[in-house]
Amino acid sequence: MKKSLYLLGALAFTACTSTQENTEETTTEIAEVAVIDSKTVKTLEIGSQAPDFKLMGVDDKEYTLESFEDADLLAVLFTCNHCPTAQAYESRVKKYVSDYKDKGVQLVAISPNADKAVLFNELGYTDVNDSFEDMQYRAKDQNFNFPYLYDGATQEITAKYGPIATPHVFLFDKDRKLQYVGRIDDDEHIGKEKVLNLRIATDALLTGNTPDPAVTKTFGCSIKWMEKAKNKAKEIEDWSKEPVSLEKANLAKLGEVMANKGTGNYRLVNVWATWCGPCVAEFQGLTESYKMYRERNFEFVTVSNDEADNYDNTLKFLKKKLATDTNYILEEGVNKYDMIEAIDPEWQGALPYTVLISPEGEKVYSQMGEIDILELRKAIADNIGRYFD
Repeated sequence: MKKSLYLLGALAFTACTSTQENTEETTTEIAEVAVIDSKTVKTLEIGSQAPDFKLMGVDDKEYTLESFEDADLLAVLFTCNHCPTAQAYESRVKKYVSDYKDKGVQLVAISPNADKAVLFNELGYTDVNDSFEDMQYRAKDQNFNFPYLYDGATQEITAKYGPIATPHVFLFDKDRKLQYVGRIDDDEHIGKEKVLNLRIATDALLTGNTPDPAVTKTFGCSIKWMEKAKNKAKEIEDWSKEPVSLEKANLAKLGEVMANKGTGNYRLVNVWATWCGPCVAEFQGLTESYKMYRERNFEFVTVSNDEADNYDNTLKFLKKKLATDTNYILEEGVNKYDMIEAIDPEWQGALPYTVLISPEGEKVYSQMGEIDILELRKAIADNIGRYFD
């Protein structure tokens, strides 16, 4: 998981910092994959036959329509990892599956998104993107009790069904004719839903009736078609235009940083140095995390333990990494052991050291040594919130 997350960022950074030759290669690669024109995609109409598919599930098994031939009703749910609305429905979907599993109802989920088309600023409510490996992690982490299939590579099945958002559900009868399409219920906010549309439609079909309404609107995150990958390249290019700065910090400043008073934000602090191998290895993942969550109540602060006379080299490194967050370097004369106490008396002193501080000034996550980027992002997302308020 760590490898794939860093690789995604590495490809993105390459897109904006490489030579013209490499940039052209990247553009060509994206163009070859972007075969679906989203403007031509139409949502499947009531009465239509379910399009067949052959897709890989997170359990590394291949699924087709025939895989569910024993089910009297089949719900095909287009959903994803990153979307806050989709995440808000995860527990409700699992409950639906468990409630109807003995009534001849099967649900299969399909992730429609091309992960390379998901912007970093669209990942502010999640710990993972929408790649197949990310799907495997989410399914295991949330104990999904339904097949979760990946269509992000070609998006051909997504184009045939025509979901407009995640989540979007299609309910088929025994003959696999579409009988209901639309929302799961009338409110994404957990516990506030009143009209349980998918359950109402399911119950109607199980009792020989026709769902009414058969079609509803659905609110959620737009489908991330591969044609949108160019927007991600533009996002990275825009980062390179943002200023990168480095300020000197004394012990009093470090105390202010760790107190985190009056910001209303969660503050991630990373203590590092340019001469520290693990620090350098994890740094890109940290800066990408900042770009993911910076539109939320979140900020990122780095504290370099380089000597003060290494200021220029430290700033050069930060610029290379597009570290547009708040960056400090210890001013000359600051004792390292005093610095340790100012940062966290429980820290033993090894670099790197990463700590997440709540708006109340409490430590909610810490790691001495190289971070597990996924574990860190999970801690951030769990604390700042995965759903819309």
